[in-house]
Amino acid sequence: MRITVSSRRAKPFPIPQFPELQVRYDAELQALIGRVAPRGRPCLTPSLLADLEAFQESVRRLCDAGARGSGEIPFRYLAIGSVVPGIYSLGGDLDLFRKLIRRRARADLREYALRCVRITYGFHSALDLPLTTVALVQGNALGGGLEGALSCNLIIAERGVRMGFPEALFNLFPGMGAYSFISRRLGAAQAERMITSGELYEAERLHEMGLVDLLAEPGGAESALRDHDRRAARQGNTLAAVREIRRRYQPLPYEELVDIAELWVDMALRVGERDLRVMERLVRAQDRRAAGKLDRAGAGGAGAGSVA
Repeated sequence: MRITVSSRRAKPFPIPQFPELQVRYDAELQALIGRVAPRGRPCLTPSLLADLEAFQESVRRLCDAGARGSGEIPFRYLAIGSVVPGIYSLGGDLDLFRKLIRRRARADLREYALRCVRITYGFHSALDLPLTTVALVQGNALGGGLEGALSCNLIIAERGVRMGFPEALFNLFPGMGAYSFISRRLGAAQAERMITSGELYEAERLHEMGLVDLLAEPGGAESALRDHDRRAARQGNTLAAVREIRRRYQPLPYEELVDIAELWVDMALRVGERDLRVMERLVRAQDRRAAGKLDRAGAGGAGAGSVA
């Protein structure tokens, strides 16, 4: 059965809410917008990953219910952002990594990596639905946080935001999609340069390079999405064709992401004590940087709601 996006105002539907993910529906944009609201350090903890997986599954259920009824789904965009001022995501859970590496807990490292892969592939594939996934990067995105943004179909970043992969500092590499996503946009050489240098890039530079799709003024990421939506209304056929061409001629098999994640687990277990101490210092630095920001964001779960 062919599934389309509803051209009418959506009927009321339950908006899923999660302990570390605040979700709202923008009726004008027909967008379901999730904003990460971490309980602690703004990184990809197992509890946050569980919420992101549950969020994707709830979207599948909502769309499946619509498809079985009218053959239509209630939104065009699935967007991810953060409630933490100045931080999109600090990346992987380094505190967890160092503990698991010291315990030689291969199975736990593998489960963490594969959960990340399931999530990034879900955003990359738009859950196999006729919608567009959007990263609203309104704060710094590092490591796995940047990988998550890169997995989306449309990347909107605000001026001055910094992004990069610090994994080289502790002798690892971003193993949950960075190489796959960047090489398909910018080529293998640029992917390797970004991964191995540890350099942080401002959004303006990544926009010039072609890695960021839309550049927004500070506080203007959602406005940029609205501008894009108006342009898409005029050029929808062209944009849809370009996206389909990319899907056909630069396909990203799920198995590729899994293979690289397995390699990441092998490499993580080779990390030495000196590099683990670097991780510890970075965790402390992250804690200092995040101090106060979570309070200002009012991070925490929101009550369940529905679209009126």
